[in-house]
Amino acid sequence: MFHTYEIHRRCLSDVALRRALMLLAGLLYLLDAASQGTVRGTVRDAAGRPVVAATVAAGAQRGTSTDDRGAYALELPAGRTTLTVSSVGYKTVKAEVDAARTPTQNFVLEEDAVTLNVVEVYAKSPAQRLRESAFAAAAPDVKAQLSQLHDLNTLVGRTAGVKVREEGGVGSDFELSINGLSGNSIRYFMDGLPLATKGSGVSPANLPVNLIERVEIYKGVVPAYLGADALGGAINIITRREQRNYLDASYGIGSFHTHKADLFAQVVDRRTGIIVRPAAGFNFSKNDYRVRGVELWDEAAQEFRLTDRRRFHDDYLSALMQLEAGVSRRTWADELFVSASYSTTRKQLQTGAMQTIVYGAAERQTEAWNIAARYAKKALFLPGLNASLSASHTWDHAQTIDTTFRKYRWDGSYIESARSEILGRDRMHRHYRRPLMLVRLGLDYHFSLHHSLNLNYLMNRTGNRRTDDVDSDFAPSDDIFAKHTLGLSYSQLLVEDRWQNTFFVKNYTNYLKVGQQELPWITGSGEVQGSSTKNHTGYGLATRYAFPSDAFAVKASYEHSLRLPMSRELLGNGTTVYANLRLRPENSHNINLGFFGALRPAPGHRLDYELNAFYRDVKDYIRLVVSETEGTSQYDNVPGVGIRGLEGELRYAYSDLLQVVANGSWEDARSMTRYYPDGKEMITYRNRIPNRPWLFAHVEATLKRRDLLIPRSTVRLTYNFDFVRSFFLTWEGYGSLDSKSRIPTQYRHDVSLSVSFADERYNISLSCNNLFDRTLYDNYKLQKPGRAFFCKFRVFIN
Repeated sequence: MFHTYEIHRRCLSDVALRRALMLLAGLLYLLDAASQGTVRGTVRDAAGRPVVAATVAAGAQRGTSTDDRGAYALELPAGRTTLTVSSVGYKTVKAEVDAARTPTQNFVLEEDAVTLNVVEVYAKSPAQRLRESAFAAAAPDVKAQLSQLHDLNTLVGRTAGVKVREEGGVGSDFELSINGLSGNSIRYFMDGLPLATKGSGVSPANLPVNLIERVEIYKGVVPAYLGADALGGAINIITRREQRNYLDASYGIGSFHTHKADLFAQVVDRRTGIIVRPAAGFNFSKNDYRVRGVELWDEAAQEFRLTDRRRFHDDYLSALMQLEAGVSRRTWADELFVSASYSTTRKQLQTGAMQTIVYGAAERQTEAWNIAARYAKKALFLPGLNASLSASHTWDHAQTIDTTFRKYRWDGSYIESARSEILGRDRMHRHYRRPLMLVRLGLDYHFSLHHSLNLNYLMNRTGNRRTDDVDSDFAPSDDIFAKHTLGLSYSQLLVEDRWQNTFFVKNYTNYLKVGQQELPWITGSGEVQGSSTKNHTGYGLATRYAFPSDAFAVKASYEHSLRLPMSRELLGNGTTVYANLRLRPENSHNINLGFFGALRPAPGHRLDYELNAFYRDVKDYIRLVVSETEGTSQYDNVPGVGIRGLEGELRYAYSDLLQVVANGSWEDARSMTRYYPDGKEMITYRNRIPNRPWLFAHVEATLKRRDLLIPRSTVRLTYNFDFVRSFFLTWEGYGSLDSKSRIPTQYRHDVSLSVSFADERYNISLSCNNLFDRTLYDNYKLQKPGRAFFCKFRVFIN
């Protein structure tokens, strides 16, 4: 009994001792954590310029490096600590600091005279790695142009193989083409989710540019992880994700009563780790630029005469507000964020599909609310398995208002009419309520350093409930579009990562329920009533091989892709585009082959080159057909289209002083349908597809100087030149070539000057678009603005 009691007592003592030691360790940990502090500061050279990637160390266990503004932040224990700062080409300096007493410590480094040889260090950014991937892709530099960029379309449209066609000024409808395929063949994403979740009124043209980190442009072949039925390519907008507090705000004012304001900020609560990101964008323009050579009735002469007039009914307003909050870098979640956004647009309509038809009262409006959540976790359940889950719901409401029986002239006068402005029928105040629900699941499994699998599922359900407040003959309808996209891809890296391969397969399930019955002889609504479900499969591969040096690499990709018609193509836009419910899905064999490389002929000089060839064999190609007599349009299928082309780009950079980019694209898209169903040969066989650019080029030159006027300042002077070869509005086989309507050859010159102060904290830019005030068109007889000036102010505080 004694021994049993003694053993029990000793065991209790051991347990108590262990608990006491654990409690003491916990207290010591808390005391240590409480006694820690953060020292912040900057590292600059003798001229005041920031030293990027300098090492700031406190002994062998604690350290960090400076960012692109020379700033650093380092947690230190209580008491005095010696900081050591070093960087290649500079003398190492040391300083004793106390985090509790001196939370800020700045350093100035002197050049090391012993360092005689020039050392160039090259690091590849995410954009550069994308360009060098197996996919035919581009990544224009957004950060370098944030202070002078008006909208994202401007930047994207200067990329090789990409063309943006706008109908007019700020807020006008636009169409983007990539390697010969355009319109809805291109899909837009934001952080991997369809951009449509922000509302039908949000597009790259009015998205706040301050929240953009970079842009990924995929040409033809689209990775499976994006989960889209894109036929011609995709644009994925990556938003900023820095882990620091900052405010990025800008305001611009320009010609034609144009105003633009953007704001993006991030607040990180150090105590809880909660991150809050507010964003807002505002655009307004009267678009009252002068149009040339329009017909106006001359009462004295009793005839129509050509004259110049300003647009008088083309006001545009858009606003987007978004708030995102969440946490990152937790043991249970790498990212968990919820967000809410609101967007609205107000657009007066000035013309139909051509400038000869003038509107004076019709307009469109949109309003959308969105709530969303996203979650991401690395090493979920087992090492190498990364997961992401997103869910979103959007309440989207669009209106078309056409309640005036008038016929307007270009001087703003009008005569009473028996028909409405847009469609020439009864008055209408049409409502389109299109709720959008989206769910996306992505799984990445890296079962080794060189092999990985990706599974992606995307569910997209869109409603289309239509009602009318004033048209008693209109029959309300409720249509439903639902798409399920499943993609599986396998990626591998071989031969010391020089050989990259990706193989993928996609499955599309499409559900369509049609309820509308309007204008069945035009829209085909009587032929497709009820619901239907269809299933389609696509597949492809991409490969790239890079030789040991960066001087040469070759890439190729192939995809059998399919694209389901979009709501705008099937249902029209309620104004100038008729619905066509008989549209069939497009499918295409897409092939890309190219090579690229980088040459460094001398220290400070770099030349990047890229050349790509592409071929598209498209069945049931969807194109927009314009009616010159009515000023309306409708999407229709072309049974077979063959597209081939070349694109190339050269980028030359000299140190941090000069950069020149030149690119060009040639596209040959022709109808390959030879016979009518009755056996007769079609006159359009092997005709070039009309109403689309086929030869265009862009040149950009930027001269940059630091500390030219004031220390820590940067001056940028940029020149842009655009060329577009003329093209026909209708098929070449119809009528005489001399009398055919055509869009003329375009030459456009833009210049801009920007100045940044305090390491780009304060920025001002001045720009002039269409410097020589040429008459420009993207679409037939729809003139774009003449010479325009714009001034932008931007503040970045962190």
